[in-house]
Amino acid sequence: MAAVDDLDPDAVTAAARLLAPVIRHTPVVRSRVLSERAGVPVWLKCENLQRTGSFKPRGAYNRIARLDEARRRRGVVAASAGNHAQGVAWSAGALGIDATVFMPTGASLPKLAATRAYGAEVRQVGATIDESLTAAEEFAERTGATLIHPFDHPDIVAGQATVAVEILEQVPDVATIVVPTGGGGLLAGTALAVRDRAPGVEAIGVQAAEAAAWPDSLGAGRPVRLERMATMADGIAVGLPGAVPFAHVAAHVRRIVTVDEDALSRALLLCLERAKLLVEPAGAAGVAAVLTGAVHEPAGPLVVILSGGNIDPLLLTRVVGHGLSAAGRYLAVRVTIADRPGALSALLSVVGAAGASVVDVVHSRTGMWLAVDEVEVSLTVETRGPAHRDDVLTALRDAGFRAHAEL
Repeated sequence: MAAVDDLDPDAVTAAARLLAPVIRHTPVVRSRVLSERAGVPVWLKCENLQRTGSFKPRGAYNRIARLDEARRRRGVVAASAGNHAQGVAWSAGALGIDATVFMPTGASLPKLAATRAYGAEVRQVGATIDESLTAAEEFAERTGATLIHPFDHPDIVAGQATVAVEILEQVPDVATIVVPTGGGGLLAGTALAVRDRAPGVEAIGVQAAEAAAWPDSLGAGRPVRLERMATMADGIAVGLPGAVPFAHVAAHVRRIVTVDEDALSRALLLCLERAKLLVEPAGAAGVAAVLTGAVHEPAGPLVVILSGGNIDPLLLTRVVGHGLSAAGRYLAVRVTIADRPGALSALLSVVGAAGASVVDVVHSRTGMWLAVDEVEVSLTVETRGPAHRDDVLTALRDAGFRAHAEL
């Protein structure tokens, strides 16, 4: 395993100088709603507005730019389902170096198109990122191309650390930085940047609960692979922490918290509605942690890194719907009514009187549980929050309907 000393604070300074002419100095914006929730001033570091839509080009460019001429001629190779793929493709193109990126067969079409548009040759191999990585490693051995790992290299960590360097400039009195965490490159980089520049600042990692490899790994004292992952936050769904980040995180990070899928969808919705920022589920993990109180009693000011904004529009539609439901803004309910004229009108009248707006209505007469003279109606209605959802359900039941909430 890598040693903590493999990460050099001077490398962060060098990376900041190297990246300054090519990487966007992304803004920080104040969040009133999160400030009220946390009890301290909260700022959002908008890496979703970075080149290629995430923080990833910082590490990729820093790594590729340091290759000698002989290695540059042989090109670079990477494996990724999205953000790292685009970061490597853009960085290699900016430096005039050939790039080959292996992506899983199920990678989203927008991410495939963007990676190709940045100039990389894309090869779709395997159903998982692990299978794509194996293919990339074989390609590197066969061709001499340099494998650009998404997080497990000191140059990658130093590049990612420049996010925190900017934060320290933009919010000089920052006390806490909340970091979406997958393989650990951004978290290790943040801890590295603040260690010498602002040692009183706490870096807190956030993982999706259904893809949380770090808690068990830290408990074991070594990276431990997860057997399974199932989260919408694919950008931080990494089954095995990197050895290079692990050593530094284990030594310098006191807290890594987790958030569930409901919290992720609610956080994404909050970013859209209140901050007017498009953020992918992984990028919203820090917001979810503050929103749910998973970051307990933080010192302020607090900065949340929005690590990326690359989300498939189809997934965005589903996540927004999930977020609305989790926030009590949707109610899906099954109601059994009599199969006679006027019954549906009576049902909808109760919903309308309760102040809810109907989104859709679906009839079913085929359920085995229905009597001959009954029909089941599936309603989706817009509500104003959890209390209003309960009021609508109560109104239906008080009117004599058998109503069962689905969401």
